[in-house]
Amino acid sequence: MEGKDEMAAARAETVEMASHRAELDSVLSSQEFVRAPRLAHLLSYLCEKTFAGETNQIKEYSIALEVFNRGASFDQDSDSIVRVEANRLRKRLAEYYAGEGATHAIQITIPVGQYVPRFEVRLKDTGEKEKMPATRPELAREKRWWTGPRIIALGGGTAVLLIATIWITYGVAKHRASPQSVVQPDEARVQSEIAGGQFGPPAGDEIRILAGATRSLVDHAGKLWSADQGFRGGTSVRSAAQHVGRTLEPAFYRTSRQGEFRYDIPLKSGIYEMRLHFAETVYSPDTTGAGGEGSRLMTVRANGQTLVSHFDVVGDAGASGTADVKVFAGLRPAKDGVLHLEFSGEEGKPAMVSGIEILPGVKGHIRPVRVLARQSPYYSNDSHWWSPDNYFEGGQLASYAQEVTGTDDPELYETERWGNFSYSVPVTPGRYSVTLHFAARRSKPGEPVGQGADHVANTFNVFCNGRALLENFQLAAEAGKKDVVIKRFSGLEPNAQGKLDFNFVPVDGHATLTGLEILPEGKDE
Repeated sequence: MEGKDEMAAARAETVEMASHRAELDSVLSSQEFVRAPRLAHLLSYLCEKTFAGETNQIKEYSIALEVFNRGASFDQDSDSIVRVEANRLRKRLAEYYAGEGATHAIQITIPVGQYVPRFEVRLKDTGEKEKMPATRPELAREKRWWTGPRIIALGGGTAVLLIATIWITYGVAKHRASPQSVVQPDEARVQSEIAGGQFGPPAGDEIRILAGATRSLVDHAGKLWSADQGFRGGTSVRSAAQHVGRTLEPAFYRTSRQGEFRYDIPLKSGIYEMRLHFAETVYSPDTTGAGGEGSRLMTVRANGQTLVSHFDVVGDAGASGTADVKVFAGLRPAKDGVLHLEFSGEEGKPAMVSGIEILPGVKGHIRPVRVLARQSPYYSNDSHWWSPDNYFEGGQLASYAQEVTGTDDPELYETERWGNFSYSVPVTPGRYSVTLHFAARRSKPGEPVGQGADHVANTFNVFCNGRALLENFQLAAEAGKKDVVIKRFSGLEPNAQGKLDFNFVPVDGHATLTGLEILPEGKDE
């Protein structure tokens, strides 16, 4: 009997593999990919590795060498070819399944922040399709993320194979009979909710410039940063610093423009939020001569208005070699349709900046901040966009295969930062509400989960700018029979550096955090 079950499983796997290969062949023969041989080669490579059971070999480094012919000295920090092309591949697949492939029962996706392809079966157990609110077309899909055929053993290998074949055939027929796989939301309602901040950032053009950089790069969130442009004056400076704290993107802070300089950036009419990115990698306690606080002071102006003066990067960040972000809300282009930024040094030292980020703004406050302790972005079930881990120092990331209970969005809680760590989140003056997301685990990081295991006992404190938010917080006891715990706080204000500094300090075991949300309080002015 055991031998028959093994044969049945092997046959079922063969049927599944055949359906996946058929879908790949269909995609590669489409006009979208015939016209893009580079993307077709990348997709074929990723899928063939998956078919061969070699997903552990699908890494950015190996892709660079085997697909894009980079040499053994390939440096993913300075060469973002894999991330750029993977981002293009995701867009091309989305275009294909929005058009020619819209009726396919199996669709190929490449999750953001990952390179292993998924073969997603677009078939539900019930006749009705669930709808979810969406801010972008790719989010308005039916909720169905299940990636393998459901095969029921009826006593023999032949029966299993027959049911698997019928199921796949039925899935294709049903999907072709019901071709609209994308739910079209009420556009006016969605735009209204976006404007009100309910679903997060407003739509619009986004500008990202890497000061001093000679090539564009893609960050962990899949966002494209252009090479240096729009500047006048100053000098491009590259640092050899290896570690840059409080960021997943240390390479972004190894280049900068320094001296007396300006940027003239054309913008459409509207309200914008600007983020200036700094990291002091020249003056530090390790350099000869003066270093640390007071080594560099500068003034930054926008359209003639002073944004900061006597600005000390090290003093603001708290240390050299640490990413520091300053946020400015409510900016508009000048009458000539350009945002004019001026950077000038003080006391004989050059001004500097590593990155300029200009995003569509919200009247009266900054955009919502949502950060997940993972290396890739995530769209939650309520259509909120969560950025990859940022602003952190200390601790370690961990991921878990066991699905958590107590939430309708378990994927949100797959990862955590644990240990003794902190987050320093830049905001503008005002009052903020903060939501902390935790997941009580039934194993320690890196350990397998035992059957019926209780939650691991972790007790810790959480502070915000020195104020205790949680004292001797016992996560296991708080969770009870479920896994997910959510804590909300209101009326929090930034410190003198414009930061909300969160410290997670272990008392017994370790501290942990899955995600944090920061929303401005009060109505628009």
